[in-house]
Amino acid sequence: MLAVVQQTIGVTAPVFAMLFLGVVLKRLGLIDAGFINTASTLVFRGTLPTLLFLGIVQADLSQALQPALLLYFLLATVGCFLFAWGWAIWRCPQADRGVYTQGAFRGNNGIVGLALASSMYGDYGLSVGAVLGGLVILSYNTLAVIVLSIYNPQAKTTPLGLLKGILGNPLIVGVLAAIPFAWWQISLPQWLLTSAGYFAQMSLPLALICIGGTLSLAALRESSGVAVSSSLMKLVWLPVLATLGAWCWGFRQADLAILFVYFASPTAAASYVMVKAVDGNHQLAAVIIVLTTLGSVLSINLGLLALQWLGWV
Repeated sequence: MLAVVQQTIGVTAPVFAMLFLGVVLKRLGLIDAGFINTASTLVFRGTLPTLLFLGIVQADLSQALQPALLLYFLLATVGCFLFAWGWAIWRCPQADRGVYTQGAFRGNNGIVGLALASSMYGDYGLSVGAVLGGLVILSYNTLAVIVLSIYNPQAKTTPLGLLKGILGNPLIVGVLAAIPFAWWQISLPQWLLTSAGYFAQMSLPLALICIGGTLSLAALRESSGVAVSSSLMKLVWLPVLATLGAWCWGFRQADLAILFVYFASPTAAASYVMVKAVDGNHQLAAVIIVLTTLGSVLSINLGLLALQWLGWV
């Protein structure tokens, strides 16, 4: 168990360090609001879609392909999304409902979830996690576009408008563009993959620095209640419900543990980028990311310990 604790800290500490770096750079005057706006746009429209494209192109979609696992993850993700959205309608100001919902269901599976799955179960965890990752990207981004568009006064919330928003989202475009290359194993020139890799590697550092630069004591105070509620939903209530559902479905051992860490991962940095892109409450999104990143060190390890105590993993 100690090894899992160390691994959790190992994958969350660098994320928090980059957030803190953003705070320091803002205080020193090395970055400002103009930089944050430009960098966030670059991540949303350029570096992050490229990162997602490369992740799909370089993945073996046939490895560890388990239809039952993928189906449950998709259904549970939609269920968690609807539960969080319903709670937001009941408890949140209307303007913050989209940000609350995305923060509550969208996990950082590409960094935290995949790293933990690989650490605990080696090649099997890596292959299952990678296949799940493709579904994660499509489902998370589609649901996020829907809920953020509905609460964006400038967006067209008709079915056609939502469809255009989904198909026009750069993150979804990056994934859809990559699927034919991965499915038919179309090779790309190595120089192109290397150059794209350099470009894509800017995604996480830039996004996290922008999040840190957005944080302030005033933002923490103003959004504390909503942010804490969304964070508890992300770290406690939704992972508990989704993991119980997986156990009832029949998943045990490695598959159950991998599903748990995917549902229990802290809120993804991409959620901030998407909120910023639609002129939403990006400060609330930033606070949720910080709280869940810190809290996941405790919640994930307690959850794994409980699963081991119950004899389910």
